[in-house]
Amino acid sequence: MATVFYQHVSILFLLCFFFFLCFCAMFSAAAARSSITTAQFIRNRDNLISDGNNFEMGFFTYDNYNNTYVGIWYYTIPQPYVIWVANRDYPIKGDGGAITIQQDGNLVIFDGQKRKVWSSNVTISANNKTTEAVLGDDGNLVLTLADSGKKVWQSFEDPSDTYLPGMKVPANPSKGKNNFVFTSWKSAKDPSPGKYTMGVDPESLPQIVVWEAGKRRWRSGYWNGGVFTGVDMTGSVLNGFTINKGDKSSYFSYSVPNGSDKVRFQITWDGYEKDLKWDPSQKQWNETQKGPSNDCEVYNKCGSFSACDISSGSPVCKCLRGFQQRGGVGGGCKRVTPLKAEKTTSQVGVKEDGFKRHRCLRLPDFAQQGNPVGAENCESFCLQNSSCTAYAEVSGIGCMVWYGELVDLQDFRGNVGETLFIRLAASDLEDGGKKNKVVIVTAIIAGLISIGIFVFIVWRCKAKLKLKAAVSSASCRKNSDVIPIYDASKSKEMSTEFSASADLSLEGNELSGPELPLFNFNCISIATDNFSQGNKLGEGGFGPVYKGKLPSGEQIAVKRLSRHSCQGLEEFKNEMMLIAKLQHRNLVRQMGCSIRGEEKLLVYEYMPNKSLDRFLFDPVKQTQLHWARRYDIIEGIARGLLYLHRDSRLRIIHRDLKASNILLDENMNPKISDFGLARIFGGNQNEGNTTRVVGTYGYMAPEYAMEGLFSVKSDVYSFGVLLLEIVSGRRNTSFRHSDDTSLIGYAWHLWNEGRAMELVDPCIRESSPKDKALRCINIGMLCVQDSASHRPNMSNVVLMLESETTTLPLPSQPLVTSMRRSEDREFHMEGLDVSNDLTVTMVVGR
Repeated sequence: MATVFYQHVSILFLLCFFFFLCFCAMFSAAAARSSITTAQFIRNRDNLISDGNNFEMGFFTYDNYNNTYVGIWYYTIPQPYVIWVANRDYPIKGDGGAITIQQDGNLVIFDGQKRKVWSSNVTISANNKTTEAVLGDDGNLVLTLADSGKKVWQSFEDPSDTYLPGMKVPANPSKGKNNFVFTSWKSAKDPSPGKYTMGVDPESLPQIVVWEAGKRRWRSGYWNGGVFTGVDMTGSVLNGFTINKGDKSSYFSYSVPNGSDKVRFQITWDGYEKDLKWDPSQKQWNETQKGPSNDCEVYNKCGSFSACDISSGSPVCKCLRGFQQRGGVGGGCKRVTPLKAEKTTSQVGVKEDGFKRHRCLRLPDFAQQGNPVGAENCESFCLQNSSCTAYAEVSGIGCMVWYGELVDLQDFRGNVGETLFIRLAASDLEDGGKKNKVVIVTAIIAGLISIGIFVFIVWRCKAKLKLKAAVSSASCRKNSDVIPIYDASKSKEMSTEFSASADLSLEGNELSGPELPLFNFNCISIATDNFSQGNKLGEGGFGPVYKGKLPSGEQIAVKRLSRHSCQGLEEFKNEMMLIAKLQHRNLVRQMGCSIRGEEKLLVYEYMPNKSLDRFLFDPVKQTQLHWARRYDIIEGIARGLLYLHRDSRLRIIHRDLKASNILLDENMNPKISDFGLARIFGGNQNEGNTTRVVGTYGYMAPEYAMEGLFSVKSDVYSFGVLLLEIVSGRRNTSFRHSDDTSLIGYAWHLWNEGRAMELVDPCIRESSPKDKALRCINIGMLCVQDSASHRPNMSNVVLMLESETTTLPLPSQPLVTSMRRSEDREFHMEGLDVSNDLTVTMVVGR
């Protein structure tokens, strides 16, 4: 009997346990539901959770607040970050409240007294009022018809303060009106509507605008099909935006470059547009973009016809050429000379207006699309309309024109911004913009000082004769004229000026020294056959490079600062002063420079084999780079970098190491060149931070590209990329259309699977010593690790290359997606041949 009793008890226990498990499963399923249908209720602490556990919808409140709201927030992030609020204007008092679907099909919210505080408020056909509300994994709450699945309402079309990937924002809202806007919270813990809104500009070409109580506070600049032209998108998550054009309308959409990332765009309660990306390792939101980020980004900081320049110190506002201050600083500027159409008809012989070019600007607000039908170009289109104030031709947008005053201008002074042509009176376009009064006064003054000039000339005669004798042994000849090679009279003056450059000053005046060799410009012009196309060796971000020959027979390479480039002057000073102090067999030798007006030249020793990339990435020439030669090039570059980082008396960070900046002499020995972007560290300084990120995509270390933090380890990362390129014979950017995101990702893929030898260039793979090839690949992978602290320094790299007995550590997997899509961006910059190898300069932290 006892046995039977215990058997019954066991069976009963098992049945109870089974029903308990079923109950738990049913409870779990109910608790984790993602939808609600007619007559179902969601009450406090009974929330919806999306199927993929990305988002949660329910009731929320804040400490010390008696107001309860219904909203959507991230489910897996510890601290709730609410991205949508339903009843912003009508909070629920206390803990009561419910969410349900009424008989008319609308999603509604009731308070504790069963009063309706919010509704989706859509009209649904009487034939089918059965609906279902589903919380999607993208954070979108969608109300659909039960039978057809047709959407009748969605939270993405009724946004709060946050834009999420997947939202569609109209890119061409009705003129002067934009109903699709994001509205800030009133405070950090009060979701009711605040005074700031954000949306696509309804009054101009597509751009993002932040308004404060209806007045403009910040704007992104115009969308050119790839970027917003008024902000820097480097290191930002903005690169996922596109405009999709439909039959009747166009809209902005956003796709996360890395689908697993959590990204959001928010108009904050205090009026800032922020781009935020979740860092799961740090468990925090990282700010990748902020606007306004400085005084010059505050809307129309300087007023009409005035450009704001944050780098110029105080005052930051400066009138454009042809304009003068109107009122106090920030009050804008007015024309010095009226335009032709503004002058009285009694004036005769008035010349036609013209246009003054201004480079590297954030284009003014309220642009209109120009349509040069019947006009030769955008300039003639603007000139034909007397009300047209300025024009610009921007790649991806086309002809843009402005009428009336030009507002919200900013001078970027870098490799960003666009070129604007501003209409001026003919007299203001003359040399120096002089007016008749100035000419008369100048003529009177000229008469008074002519005697002094004559006396000065006489006094200088002896000095000139002595100088002529001094240079007679080293001169250029053109016909019967004798032209000195060196301009000794200016050498000391220019040396003093540039050695005092703020960018290069160090304690102890380490850059002071003998006068710089200053070549005579006319002599260099003769040596290069007046910079003929036949002598042109190539062109980069700085400008074209020409081959020349001095009277002594020595061949030279002359780098000429391009007049059409936004970069150059600071880089010119940097390179002229810096490389003159560096002497190493693996650094290119600078012979001097030349300056005349806007013309600025750098003179180098001539490298007959030009740059490494011409051999390395050429299917025919790369066969000349056998394994031994490639290994010698790798070692030479490493020794040159070690000299810069440790052995020279100045610690130099190159910041733009790449194949095109490695020159090859007649014996194929490598020499590092292009020090225009280099930085000097003084004393025991090991790292620095900058808001001006410069370099070349694909070679930038992650901490530098994203945060502006650079050190000797930044160059180590670039060296690692270059080493992998030399071994593989492939550009880092050649993988953009393949499954692997970059050469680094491809190399890691092969390394991790034990197939690293497949990385070696096929044309030398069979003849390459396997142990050395694998050792180089191992070193390259160590150099491109994400963490700067994990990368070796150059002294260790040289030791690892030269000693085969040194045991190498194993590299960690690099985050190869950190720079994904960066190479895919298309840059349009005036005066530059744009390529994947383009050196770029950006101002970060906007």
